[in-house]
Amino acid sequence: MEQTKTIDEFYDLTDAEDYFEFFELEYDKNLVNVKRFHMLKEYGTLIKTAFDNLKNDEPRLLDFLKFSLLKVYGEYKNGHAPSAADVWNMFETGKLGGCMSCTPTPGNSCGC
Repeated sequence: MEQTKTIDEFYDLTDAEDYFEFFELEYDKNLVNVKRFHMLKEYGTLIKTAFDNLKNDEPRLLDFLKFSLLKVYGEYKNGHAPSAADVWNMFETGKLGGCMSCTPTPGNSCGC
């Protein structure tokens, strides 16, 4: 049986690797080690919007936190960083599909 993640557990995370492990995401340890400060700074900017807008919807908030981490990681892996507005708009319009149990991708819903 899969353990449900909580926002309180998320608040206890401290290292970049902790976020990937919390959401059970694979990542390139070398990339995270080299870009950790920049990734976490951008991630913090992205998730501020979620905390402002989804504070009363924990499952959706956790989904956005996962989506944002994947987006930041993917963009840094490809050499550039996303804007907070772009990620929020993708999430709000459903252009970033997926859920907590799968890897979301732009325009592709997981069907869970």
